[in-house]
Amino acid sequence: MAEKKAKKHHIRRQHMTIHWHDIVQSDDSIPVTQATLKEKTTLIGRVGLMMLSVGTSAWRVRNAMNTISRCVGVTCSADIGLLSISYTCFEENHTYTQTLSLPTTGVNTHKLMGMELFLKDFPEKAEALSVEQFHEVLDHIQHQPENYKPWKLGLAAAMACGAFTFLLGGGLVEMFCAFLGAGVGNFVRKKMLEHKISLLANVSVSVACSCLVYVIAIVLAQMIFHISEVHQAGYICAMLFVIPGFPLITSGIDMAKLDMRSGLERVAYAILIILAATLTGWVTAMACNFHPADFQELEINSGWMVLFRLIASFVGVYGFSLMFNSPPKMAMTAGLIGMVANTLRLELTELFNCPVGVAAFIGAFVAGFTAAMVKKKIGYPRISLTVPSIVIMVPGLYMYRGIYYIGLNDIDSGAMWLTRALLIVVALPLGLVASRFFTDRNFRHCT
Repeated sequence: MAEKKAKKHHIRRQHMTIHWHDIVQSDDSIPVTQATLKEKTTLIGRVGLMMLSVGTSAWRVRNAMNTISRCVGVTCSADIGLLSISYTCFEENHTYTQTLSLPTTGVNTHKLMGMELFLKDFPEKAEALSVEQFHEVLDHIQHQPENYKPWKLGLAAAMACGAFTFLLGGGLVEMFCAFLGAGVGNFVRKKMLEHKISLLANVSVSVACSCLVYVIAIVLAQMIFHISEVHQAGYICAMLFVIPGFPLITSGIDMAKLDMRSGLERVAYAILIILAATLTGWVTAMACNFHPADFQELEINSGWMVLFRLIASFVGVYGFSLMFNSPPKMAMTAGLIGMVANTLRLELTELFNCPVGVAAFIGAFVAGFTAAMVKKKIGYPRISLTVPSIVIMVPGLYMYRGIYYIGLNDIDSGAMWLTRALLIVVALPLGLVASRFFTDRNFRHCT
């Protein structure tokens, strides 16, 4: 019986585990600078792979590998994608080449901060610590547990999507129902990820759950409180926790640095998630007879609206940042940056009739510039602050409506919404890139 149960739960690994310590031949008394080329190359590759695994851009991955390479006296040339790294290290007249890959990708800003600290301390410790000792430090970073349990991540998504609903024009009813739907959806998604369920399955199931919970909540509210059917419009907001803001933004950064392989792969990954999410939402809406519509206009004067947008932007960015495994203080810092940047974007659009693309560019630029100043004072990784602060600007509602209308063969309406979404999606990374040019000397040069 036990044997049958073991066979039932056995899953063959498609990406075999790399036993890093088995590659090390030098003893602990030999510093990493005197290790063999093979050992140095493997350490460089592991650092790059761990940086890639936490969701940062290819430019930052390459920068990390170069930092280690210079300290140990080798030259490194790397080709970096979304899930793999091919690289060669040169030392005098010897070379060593490796290809490493990840089984999946994700975002973990807490581990990213740990890797940033590792890279900062590496030059001072290179003459003292061995390759084995550095691998032990990396083991500690790699095996750090998640900061939040699934129910906390569900609550974070609920907060983010509830705030997102208000920023898109929804009222209290829509906010509450989106809160419930997104909370359940992200909880389900996290539990599926814990069981290593593949990308399309966990996205589709979690989006379906979030939309169904919203539908049930609205139907119950209509039966008990006799609310209007107009509140059905907010069900789209319940699924916005799956919008892949991190790969969308980092793809633009990579392409700006001509890391085309990584940039295009990240775009393809983001499009795959968006298609799975929007098609699932569309099918669920058709089954439940729900239709996308404009929200009822909120009767709030301009002064109070600015205040409420500041609060909602902070809560939304704070929730998204927690979903990226940011520690509370880092999430609050990102929330404060996003609070200012997103409210500025919305006010530019509403008060000055600024085109949505231009407003998004300005909002992202302000977020990037502010994050650069904060990094100098606090030391948090820039990308851990900038991307969460502008994820709330990603037009998930426009993307959904575009797919919805195209599904109904209303190509004109679908193209209009997708064009609006594209303008914003392009403007956001461009705003971050522009701010990076002004604040990061290394980034603005191509050497």
